[in-house]
Amino acid sequence: MAKRILIIEDDEDILQVLETVLVYNDFTVKGLSRTDDILKLIEDYKPDLVLTDFLLSGTNGGKICQSIKGNKDICHIPVILISAYPELAISLGNFGFDAFLTKPFDINVLVSKINGLIS
Repeated sequence: MAKRILIIEDDEDILQVLETVLVYNDFTVKGLSRTDDILKLIEDYKPDLVLTDFLLSGTNGGKICQSIKGNKDICHIPVILISAYPELAISLGNFGFDAFLTKPFDINVLVSKINGLIS
């Protein structure tokens, strides 16, 4: 059974590329450009991994990561945080993410990280 990946990215072009690449690599993918009621969505979708951008409209991926890791029902889900501004993301604190990638990143590195976290 294909592993389920939830992508949270508000740049539609990047979201589309990530979805395409991950589906090509045999993952089941759900992509979101908004973060409304994200914890409920995660509980309902039951992803094997969450991939989130740091800078999002209305919130940031660090806060999403903290919410996931602070929820006993979903804290086991690995989170990869991505950002074009790594100094900003890292300087704001330890959000509990399992991996961090700086944009732009090599797609092969992303797929390898995902496989390493969910195997």
